[in-house]
Amino acid sequence: MAASSSAARPITGRFVLVTTVAFFAVVISVNMVMMRFAITTLPGTEVASAYSASLAYQREIVAARQQNERDWQVNAHIDRRADGTAAIVLEAHDHAGAPLTGMSFLARLERPIDRRADRGIEVGEAGLGSYRGRVDGVAAGQWDLVIEGDADGHRMFLSRNRVLLN
Repeated sequence: MAASSSAARPITGRFVLVTTVAFFAVVISVNMVMMRFAITTLPGTEVASAYSASLAYQREIVAARQQNERDWQVNAHIDRRADGTAAIVLEAHDHAGAPLTGMSFLARLERPIDRRADRGIEVGEAGLGSYRGRVDGVAAGQWDLVIEGDADGHRMFLSRNRVLLN
């Protein structure tokens, strides 16, 4: 009967070098893949120029004060259907409750985390103080509903609300 002995392989300098290089190659490769995913999925900055955005800030404060003084009531209702179509209904009234007519409303659905998914909604007047619009290709989830109302080429109303569309 022959005795068989399985001797363990000795750890050599070459084995340590190969495993160390392989370990760091895997770590660096994973880091590079994750870095690539992070760079390609992050849309970038919020504004093109922070300096010009800061210059426009005072105008926004004045416009917000003027909007508060007008005391308009604009109510929005938005629904998303299973096919991805979203429909919006706006009811606009002045401070006395009279319907606002002749306005030009623009609505946008903006993704809070990715501007590439933003959707503009064409809104048209459907009656006295009533405006309607629809857009296709709206995914379920959280959106910012931005409503702008213009009259005679001047922005008279601006609203931004977080909505959840299912």
